Amino acid sequence: MNKDRDPYQENDSLDELLKQYNNLKNGRNSIFFEEEAFEKIIDYYDDREELTKALEAVKIASDYYPYSGPILLRKADLLLATRKYHDALEILEKAEMLDATDINLYILKTDAYLALDMQEKAVSVLEEAIRHFEGEERVELLFELADVYDDYEEFDKVFDCLKMILEEEPTSEEALYKICFWTDFTGRNEESIRLHLKIIDEHPFNELAWFNLGAAYQGLKLYEKSIDAYQYAIAIDDKFDYAYRNIGDAYIRLRKYKEAIEALEKVLELSKPEEVIYEAIGHCYDRLKNYAQARFHYRKASHLNPEDSKLYYKIACTYYHEENWSGAIKQLESALKIHRNNPEYNLLMGECKFQIDNIKEAIQYFFIAVKARPKNISCWEALIRCLYKAEFFEEAKEQTLNALEYTKKPVFLFYLSSVLFAMNKSKDALLYLEKGLMRAPRHLKRFIELNPSILQSSQVVDVIARYKRKSS
Repeated sequence: MNKDRDPYQENDSLDELLKQYNNLKNGRNSIFFEEEAFEKIIDYYDDREELTKALEAVKIASDYYPYSGPILLRKADLLLATRKYHDALEILEKAEMLDATDINLYILKTDAYLALDMQEKAVSVLEEAIRHFEGEERVELLFELADVYDDYEEFDKVFDCLKMILEEEPTSEEALYKICFWTDFTGRNEESIRLHLKIIDEHPFNELAWFNLGAAYQGLKLYEKSIDAYQYAIAIDDKFDYAYRNIGDAYIRLRKYKEAIEALEKVLELSKPEEVIYEAIGHCYDRLKNYAQARFHYRKASHLNPEDSKLYYKIACTYYHEENWSGAIKQLESALKIHRNNPEYNLLMGECKFQIDNIKEAIQYFFIAVKARPKNISCWEALIRCLYKAEFFEEAKEQTLNALEYTKKPVFLFYLSSVLFAMNKSKDALLYLEKGLMRAPRHLKRFIELNPSILQSSQVVDVIARYKRKSS
């Protein structure tokens, strides 16, 4: 080997470096080892997770370069990896005396304090360091501080850090992506709007800033403004699938279902198929009463997630609206196999069974719904109507009294009155009708819907007329 040439600069292989290091370690080589060469050896063993060998290398390096800041930082890093946190902090104190300008010093100190569950110390280290660094290094420290606040669930402070980063570096993609989430999480939409309007003023072609502005408007339910902002993001990047996704959501909120479908179909063009997108398109067609298309998209969603019982239920609803009772029942059977006691599924199944005159099964499904949600008015109403139509008046009376007890809702006074009339208990029926009219006259229609011919009773007409005279 040419002794005049430095073997560790230029392009000597790592294998050669390791060979020379092993010779040095075993006392077989007196060659001068540069600090950078030691760093490469330490990094080699660290990357391979051979921490014992890495620590050995760092010890030898420390003997040769006792006042080297980079070597001390590597030693501290390895001590942290082996959970020797107090030892790491001692080394970092030495390193700080030698060179306080290396950003890694503060990051390692932060890691040590966090490992010791000393959050306040970690925050103090970073806040102090942030005051002394500028540019990229200050931004890196702010990201570190944001992560510390995130770990300790101080979420408003995470937002504050990201805001400072964007004030320093307004086009930082990482900060723009993160602040969108934290704006939504903390609800600080007004601040986000001000921040992003300022960024856009300086960087009008930044699609992420436009997107975040749209998301903040959306958080305030200013859907028209959010759509405008997303449209600018798309004008800059016409493949921005998340902008199309959010436009779709905003149009749904505005009940502009055709426009929502157009935006959501663009999402399907630009990204892989997702259950939630197909379901949203199905919902739009559902609202437009295009039940065939709604079913088509709900089924697409269901193929992607066959264990989602809600999708079978939604398909069943489309059949129900078309009065296709058997189609609805088939889908509800699939939904109920997954969630047997779901009150919505049982309620709709009861309605379907009732429509095909399978009264016994309808009652069973309504009972399951009532048991699952004893304070739900709709479940009780469905059960009572079914019992009434089937002329099970004693049972209808009992369940109406139960409904009153569980819900305390005056609508059941009208149901009770109807049942009592059907049982030829006119005196009691009229009393409950009067109670109902005094407490909630708007529910009179429920009373009439159950038995329209009741208006042929002069007693009923008199009670209603008397109430109207009193209230006028």
